[in-house]
Amino acid sequence: MTSDNSVNRYVVLDTETTGMPVTEGHRIIEIGCVEVLGRRLTGRHFHVYLNPDREIDEGAIAVHGITNEFVADKPRFRDVADEFYEFIKGAQLIIHNAAFDIGFINNEFALLGQSERAEVYDYCTVLDTLMLARERHPGQRNSLDALCKRYGVDNSNRELHGALLDAEILADVYLAMTGGQTHLSLAGEGADADGSGRPQAAPIRRLDASRVRTRVIRANEQELAAHQARLAAIEKAAGGPTLWAQLEAKTE
Repeated sequence: MTSDNSVNRYVVLDTETTGMPVTEGHRIIEIGCVEVLGRRLTGRHFHVYLNPDREIDEGAIAVHGITNEFVADKPRFRDVADEFYEFIKGAQLIIHNAAFDIGFINNEFALLGQSERAEVYDYCTVLDTLMLARERHPGQRNSLDALCKRYGVDNSNRELHGALLDAEILADVYLAMTGGQTHLSLAGEGADADGSGRPQAAPIRRLDASRVRTRVIRANEQELAAHQARLAAIEKAAGGPTLWAQLEAKTE
């Protein structure tokens, strides 16, 4: 999971914690990150559950379903700190309500005495999708679930919060909000892959193009109508023409 510091490298990130606020000694218990290059998910991700060396609040368990028993045998943050740092270093982080996650990440590095890593803004740039959504949709609900509904992103498997699943969903939401292609992830498939009973995100599968025979299936009238309705909804939400419409205009 070495870092690629190329231009336009984004890391969509989410965390789950023992509770809040961080100033009361709460810790990170799950980190989920997915990498985006050139507005495409690469399939590379960083995902880990952590033993926080403290009890998880009952209210937090109700949100994410991660129990004290589940994390008892998991690594500590110090065990994954170097790998995590290398994964995010130099990237633009895309986070929903970034102040929350950044505060916890800074705290974890500070607890290790790693002052050079204890301020994420020193080695990453950060885009807060909550702030972006509030600018585009003032006065409306802008939670991740609300944005999924607004932009037509499937979050039907999100019964509980989960860092990797939420990061993949947020990647789809971000791309939709900024006029890009959605449904680039396979979030929610392969449930219970780690025995936790919680939804898991499936890996991105790649096909060998040399072994695939392409069969073209034309859309029928009903499908074309649904497609046009979907584009109209995206244009209304985004406040401008979709990339698809722009490309069609150039070819006319």
